Amino acid sequence: MSLLDVQNVSVRFGGILALDRLSFTIEPGQICGLIGPNGAGKTTMFNVVSRIYQPFAGRVLFKGEDLLAVPAHGIARRGIARTFQNLALFPSMTLLENTMVGAHCQGRAGFARSALRIVTRAEERRVRAEAEALLARLRLADLAHRPAAGLPFGTLKRLELARALAAKPAFLLMDEPASGLTHGEVDELSDLVVALRDELGLTVLLVEHHMAMVMGISDKVVAMEFGRMIAEGLPSEVQNDPHVIAAYLGSEA
Repeated sequence: MSLLDVQNVSVRFGGILALDRLSFTIEPGQICGLIGPNGAGKTTMFNVVSRIYQPFAGRVLFKGEDLLAVPAHGIARRGIARTFQNLALFPSMTLLENTMVGAHCQGRAGFARSALRIVTRAEERRVRAEAEALLARLRLADLAHRPAAGLPFGTLKRLELARALAAKPAFLLMDEPASGLTHGEVDELSDLVVALRDELGLTVLLVEHHMAMVMGISDKVVAMEFGRMIAEGLPSEVQNDPHVIAAYLGSEA
């Protein structure tokens, strides 16, 4: 069984068809790159899986379950977490506190109580220890007690990843994780994503414009244009597909 099965999903915003009968699958343990020009519908697809958008047609199955019947607040408990293109952190909180908030779905406290630091002592000790371990794994331990505000962008990108991983997901959605990073930071991030996939048994859906990163770490690539899938397969197959070349270069396929 595929971990994620997207079946003929369509999303419309007024007169704009953002997703047009989009279908693809992701197998457990895969890193799947989702690519396409600006406006292709990649983030819209992310927001459907995250339950931010409701499609008017189609199905999305996660481990065989109808994901579109799950409320947005139930997504994390199903084992799905995501990062955001535009950072969604708590600037006044420390890196440790930000990471601990990400674990809210694993405990009894819930998101609001975690954000307000209203949790039992035993649960807080457990969550704190796990958050500290994640920060150490992402080379952020020395900054654990620093507020997020004012830290370098690359550091904050790793923090957001730590917060997502604190939810102990099986399926991680990464929206433009390399955006704003230097070439060296992109290379480090690429190695980190692959290592975390292997260590934690993750399946990853990656939206990214940095083609070297996508083609370098993806097991499978899905290319989109105008809300439709135009190619699917191994990175080497997709990057040489005439429809993909046409979509990016504007030439005739």
